[in-house]
Amino acid sequence: MSDTYVPMISSGTAGPLGVLHLPRLWQKVSLESQGKLAAGYPGMGRGYDAMTCAALGLEEKAVQDYIKQSKPTYPQFEAWVKQNAKSLTPAAIEKHNAAVCGYIHDDETRKGILGTCGMPDNASSPQDAVNLNNLDDWYEFHQAVLK
Repeated sequence: MSDTYVPMISSGTAGPLGVLHLPRLWQKVSLESQGKLAAGYPGMGRGYDAMTCAALGLEEKAVQDYIKQSKPTYPQFEAWVKQNAKSLTPAAIEKHNAAVCGYIHDDETRKGILGTCGMPDNASSPQDAVNLNNLDDWYEFHQAVLK
């Protein structure tokens, strides 16, 4: 078995707070803090991770430090987020979730993911980043664990 893990929580998943991507951010930063995040995955990336922290008014370094030092469960992490977020309002969460769902990868990224997965790039193909990232994760999981 591998000592590293492909993050399998989708950016389209929300925990009890209702914030999309927050469970995936917790999983990736947790894995990275233990040296267990699969190669090619940032613990705190510039895409959805940065968007989520900015939307909630969380400092990225503070999130990383808390997870590394405390090794929280997901509910413990959400409790910390409740205490530390500067903008955890229903309106901020709704706006963030819409941004996550509405994010579209550039053509090159879309074509690369679909091509790697052996899928056509046409009108019936996924266009949104959440679903394309899911396909990418599932492919990487298959390569690392099932092949």
